[in-house]
Amino acid sequence: MLDICLLGTGGMMPLPYRWLTSMMARYNGKSILIDCGEGTQIAMKEKGWSPKPVEAVCFTHFHADHISGLPGMLLTMGNAERTEPLLLVGPKGLAKVVASLRVIAPELPFVIDCLELNEAEHTIYFDGFKIVAFRVNHNVPCYGYSLSVERTGRFQVERALSFGIEKKYWNRLQKGETIETEGRILTPEMVLGPARKGLKVTYCTDTRPTEGIVKHAAGSDLFICEGMYGEPDKKAKAKENKHMTFYEAAELARRAKVTRLWLTHYSPSLNRPEEYLPAVRKIFPAAETCKDGKTIELMFEEDEAEV
Repeated sequence: MLDICLLGTGGMMPLPYRWLTSMMARYNGKSILIDCGEGTQIAMKEKGWSPKPVEAVCFTHFHADHISGLPGMLLTMGNAERTEPLLLVGPKGLAKVVASLRVIAPELPFVIDCLELNEAEHTIYFDGFKIVAFRVNHNVPCYGYSLSVERTGRFQVERALSFGIEKKYWNRLQKGETIETEGRILTPEMVLGPARKGLKVTYCTDTRPTEGIVKHAAGSDLFICEGMYGEPDKKAKAKENKHMTFYEAAELARRAKVTRLWLTHYSPSLNRPEEYLPAVRKIFPAAETCKDGKTIELMFEEDEAEV
């Protein structure tokens, strides 16, 4: 099960009913945070989720509405007695930006590692997660992120028996462990079938539509995409400021054949995003406008019980 929570849905400035942009993913006891706008830790507390197990914070870009919540978040992590290293990921210049923000959070009980993105695409592996960062089209360097939980093949009893593998090793092999015993090396490939469908979430904000977004969002169980403007007459403004309208996001979702679309990162002037949803659903029926705290539990497809 992969838990996704859209902690904040606002762009530019926080509002009394809308925090700034942030998304949190939880899987197998680990968490990933994408963006950390002002108010992120408040939204997290309202949700009842903890910042302590966050493995990494991935930044789309360095405009204040996406990173201004970082110093407070770091201090909260430190006050929670975190000692594990924290990985920060973002465009080139990340280390300099973080150093500037840490002037007001200088002493932390954990190490911060910075991974700067300088290519069109980067792949990062965590325990249970795979994250692909891909460049998008904003007025500063900016990246989208596809987060995947991959799933191994089903355990094949007949293959295990054909190799003469004792039952006491089956569970360990199914979990991906390689075992050396009595002069033999037992590998997961010996007992597992083809890889099964995993889970995929793509997060993209502050950009014009690009072919790269369609490519990386393809087949996502959930596509979280900016909809800065819902008003149809603001397409020219979206182009000028390198943002997207609801309808452009819906077209990307349609072309990428995603399962569902969540719109986010609203302009402060957009008071009732849901008013524009009927027109959006004519392009992509499984579209939703979101409020802070919107959460979903993504489940693997039903399968047979495992050993």
